Amino acid sequence: MKLSYGLLLSALSALALAAPLAQDEIKQNAASGLRLLSLEDGAEPVWKTADEKLELMKTGTKFFDVTETYERKQALAANKAKMVARETCLRTDPTPSHQSELYGALNLIAAEPMQAYLDELTSTFNNRYYNSSTGKAASDYVLKVANQFANTHDLVSVSKFEHSGFEQYSVIARIEGSTDGPVTIIGAHLDAINSQDPVNGRAPGADDDGTGVVNLMEGMRTLINFGFAPTMPIEFHWYAAGDAGLLGSQDVATKYAEDGIEVRGFMELERSGYYASGTKQVIALQADNVDADLNEFVKSLVDTYADIPWVMNTPCGYACADHASWTAAGFAAVSPYEAITGDDNPKAHTENDISRGIDWGHSIQFTKLAVSFLYELAA
Repeated sequence: MKLSYGLLLSALSALALAAPLAQDEIKQNAASGLRLLSLEDGAEPVWKTADEKLELMKTGTKFFDVTETYERKQALAANKAKMVARETCLRTDPTPSHQSELYGALNLIAAEPMQAYLDELTSTFNNRYYNSSTGKAASDYVLKVANQFANTHDLVSVSKFEHSGFEQYSVIARIEGSTDGPVTIIGAHLDAINSQDPVNGRAPGADDDGTGVVNLMEGMRTLINFGFAPTMPIEFHWYAAGDAGLLGSQDVATKYAEDGIEVRGFMELERSGYYASGTKQVIALQADNVDADLNEFVKSLVDTYADIPWVMNTPCGYACADHASWTAAGFAAVSPYEAITGDDNPKAHTENDISRGIDWGHSIQFTKLAVSFLYELAA
């Protein structure tokens, strides 16, 4: 799989050609509570008040909040030599080749642990709004579970990735490889909001994105219990502030780009627990903000390891999920989704997105896909 350097250089070149915002303007506006939002591809970001940002969240408008990453992305655009050097990390497109080992690992995946994780995640907190004490407490819960897994394996480490300006933090768990080769990553966002009242409204967030959160937990538990010792490192990312402009994933992906970290592939699990009654059960692959070659590889994984077929989804639009942060940073990213858009969960971002509405037989297919993605790319 090759990284999307052409896309990155094109996007950052366009950014660099535009007159950059002055550092003083950014500092002054941010200090006064304004947020710098990117609302569409190719357009200059605009300043919005906190209330205006909340209104966008209420209407489901997707955006990148680039307040903290704008200058860093400008610096990356000015340092093209570093990005071109990263292009040497090119890999031939793989095909599934670890069936004999992987089938044993996949047989360890169980719905019961996922349900237990989700019940606690959805019942403990009124919501998981990123700039609240309950949002931070949700990060603490994810950190606790990941550390419980890590304590049983010498090659596993878990860390906080703290962000500027809000309480919720992202969580990163890493299983070291026998080499320092490029890392393979799966991610999900741990925050949850009620679109009618993002700050205070009841938001269990069972499907959005509680299912993605517990898919990662069960994938991590499975691989550790199976004794997976990868050749190349793998990581599990639980992002803060996904519903608030992809703040967490932008911060992490930008940091990886700044540090020149080689990433073999990134997969976002954004909802996996629902498909409309009377519709065909599928894994819907997002068609935009993704790497085409990596998507082809995921198709082969579904064909080999899942019990349901893949289909291509309709385009999800600008800044639709955390995989868009990795694509924008120049990395190969994909995002399998629970259903064709329109057949997905209508209760997302409401008080009715509860755990008893989750179809665990469906969600477990995404855990299988996540485990096979990590295993095949890092073994």
